[in-house]
Amino acid sequence: MTSNATQTTDFPVFTGQVFRPGEPGYEAEIAGFQTAYTHRPALVVAAAHAEDVRAAVEYAARHGLPVAVQATGHGLSVAAEGGVLISTARMTGLRIDPEAKTARVAAGVRAGALVEAAAEFGLAPLNGSSPSVGVVGYTLGGGLGLLAREFGYAADHVRMIELVTADGRIRTLRPGDELFGAVLGSGGNFGVVTALEIDLVPVRTVYGGQLVFDTPLAAAALEAWRQWTATVPDQLTSTVATLTYPDIPQVPESLRGRYVASIRIAFDGPAAEGERLVAPLRAVGARLRDDLRELPYTESHTIHSDPDHPHAYAATNAVLGEFPEEALAALTAATGPGGAIPAVVDIRHLGGALGEPGSAGVAVDRRDAAYVVRVITMPAPGAGAGVPDEHSAIREVLAPWTIGHSLAFLYGAGDGADDAQTRAGYAPDTYARLAALKAKYDPRNMFRFNRNIRPAV
Repeated sequence: MTSNATQTTDFPVFTGQVFRPGEPGYEAEIAGFQTAYTHRPALVVAAAHAEDVRAAVEYAARHGLPVAVQATGHGLSVAAEGGVLISTARMTGLRIDPEAKTARVAAGVRAGALVEAAAEFGLAPLNGSSPSVGVVGYTLGGGLGLLAREFGYAADHVRMIELVTADGRIRTLRPGDELFGAVLGSGGNFGVVTALEIDLVPVRTVYGGQLVFDTPLAAAALEAWRQWTATVPDQLTSTVATLTYPDIPQVPESLRGRYVASIRIAFDGPAAEGERLVAPLRAVGARLRDDLRELPYTESHTIHSDPDHPHAYAATNAVLGEFPEEALAALTAATGPGGAIPAVVDIRHLGGALGEPGSAGVAVDRRDAAYVVRVITMPAPGAGAGVPDEHSAIREVLAPWTIGHSLAFLYGAGDGADDAQTRAGYAPDTYARLAALKAKYDPRNMFRFNRNIRPAV
């Protein structure tokens, strides 16, 4: 750890720790959930509170340095080479207001901690599938959650943003403020968010879990799910994932080498009604796993059972306007048994409240989308941030039905994070608005280690 006393006279005095390359603690501080590559900043500020963040940004601005942010590390897309990295992991302040049904969360709060805190008052956040994801980063990406078809994007349920902008100011933003909607959906392009105030919903339990079908029934299960999604109420949000399990000791013997389809269900309603709704899926045939049940919302992370250990990963996605039978057939031919693209495929049913117009200029577009298809690959050791060939191939397969992509679901492959990729994540008028605001509030593009919105010229 670097002592502040050894720095030049213009170096800030931080409450949190400061690390430089080669010093004890530096490697641990820059490590994150993504292991394919990592940040390599010249300076790491492990912020203890918003004032540390403000001082770090002000210092970076004074010296012409770019700024990157890391909390849990899940959201790493473009690695910082040099500059200042602000780690917000220690900023874990969390306060629930049960009367207002809101939570104030600091930048380092993870979803699991928020779920547990809200549950004490019979409330729940609009969180995603993994409890270890940071609440702030997830929300800045839009926030497509477990109950998204019922309540919409998490970004539409933000009441206040505390933001440190490139001029080193701490700003409090509320709906109607010029930057409010721009920050939500742009993934850290406008500064460092130090806290959010967000809505909670009165949900104590959900009916949910997985139906997993083995290789002989996987294709039938996928087609049944595709047709079934046209019939379900908005209170039911579902996804389906396909993968071929590797034949390795770490995988249960019953799954090794098998291609399976896993349908994940989250229904905000009575278990009896949930049982009725899923009957057409069970009719496909025998399941390798069927754990659908009523469960406390504190166990909602078990619906997807996302990996909880750091690893190398990359992903692309396609937002689809429709998902006809021929689209599913093309996708499974490419990624199923005998297909050329080894990957985990995750298809999420959209619609419902996700199709409603956004509030306060929130920068989440493609609200008329019907599905989003994510394709996750595992880079080879040492592959770094390059774009896998499989990503280009899958986008070509889905091109006839694609209306855009979600920037929040572009994982890894930072070398492909160019201007064209970012523009494709927004409607043209939205991107123009964001670029104009970027020119006003971050004209030197200090916050560029992301799917970057360049300042308008």
